[in-house]
Amino acid sequence: MSMPTPELHVVTGAFGFTGRYIARKLLAEGKRVRTLLSHPNRPDPFDGQVEAMPLNFDDPGALAQSLRGAAVLYMTYWIRFPFGGAHFEKVVENIQALLRAAKEAEVRRILYISVSNPSLESPLPYFRGKALAEQAVIHSELSYAIIRPTLIFGREDILINNIAWLLRRFPVFAIPSSGDYRVQPVFVEDVAEISVRAAEQREDIIVDAVGPEVYTFAEFVRLIAQEVGSRTRLVHVPPALA
Repeated sequence: MSMPTPELHVVTGAFGFTGRYIARKLLAEGKRVRTLLSHPNRPDPFDGQVEAMPLNFDDPGALAQSLRGAAVLYMTYWIRFPFGGAHFEKVVENIQALLRAAKEAEVRRILYISVSNPSLESPLPYFRGKALAEQAVIHSELSYAIIRPTLIFGREDILINNIAWLLRRFPVFAIPSSGDYRVQPVFVEDVAEISVRAAEQREDIIVDAVGPEVYTFAEFVRLIAQEVGSRTRLVHVPPALA
């Protein structure tokens, strides 16, 4: 008697940071996982367990074909800042193209990784872009779950590792303004767990993914400095200078 074919789940950027933990969780639960990659030469952390296909926004037909048969599409695709001709407006257009492809491929559900407090009125392009992407998901006519994480931390994260690197190597660390603005970091494995559970539901939902502890940014930097044994001097500077 043949075994049933495992359900297919597609994760954008499964060789990156957040997508990697989502893919790892899905594999542990016996799902078949495919990833769509903007950078196909990235090292494979799964030793071939995850099928890799290009994330090609310029070929709608191929994009839809890469999603064919998928029960859930986990969308982690984003950029941290504009570079090399990439900008947030273009990323939102790409997300809209991905949603059209998912609809054509009859994907059952969309799981979108957003950010805490996105706003169409935000003066920050990152948060305004995330709000626009959320609107695209909501109006796609597809079943969806939107996850809004705070600052995600984990072994491979960029921001906290960069802060630690600076604290280990430089005599001074600049804190923009007073540093009393709050951060509430959330562990990447918890974000993956929340995402996979939300993808299993049927109703359209928006979920905040936040950690249990709240710090001011200055407190957070001091905590990292303590953990890495740094004696760096923390100085408060105007945001523009920072």
